[in-house]
Amino acid sequence: MKHSPEFRSKREEERAALKNTIGYKMWSVLFTVLYPFIAIFTFVFSGIVMFFSGISRVLAYLFAKSSAK
Repeated sequence: MKHSPEFRSKREEERAALKNTIGYKMWSVLFTVLYPFIAIFTFVFSGIVMFFSGISRVLAYLFAKSSAK
């Protein structure tokens, strides 16, 4: 089956057809709306991980120093 002349390949034509589905449009809208929340969550979670990582490093340093004596 030959693809339409406006597309360079059959795969490109399939991609264009998929972009016309309701699911793709819903996902695009949801992703656009939720992206700021995802970014904020990532930033906050990274901060929490860095905080506990710092506590862990300090404790490891203190325990290593005390066991060396």
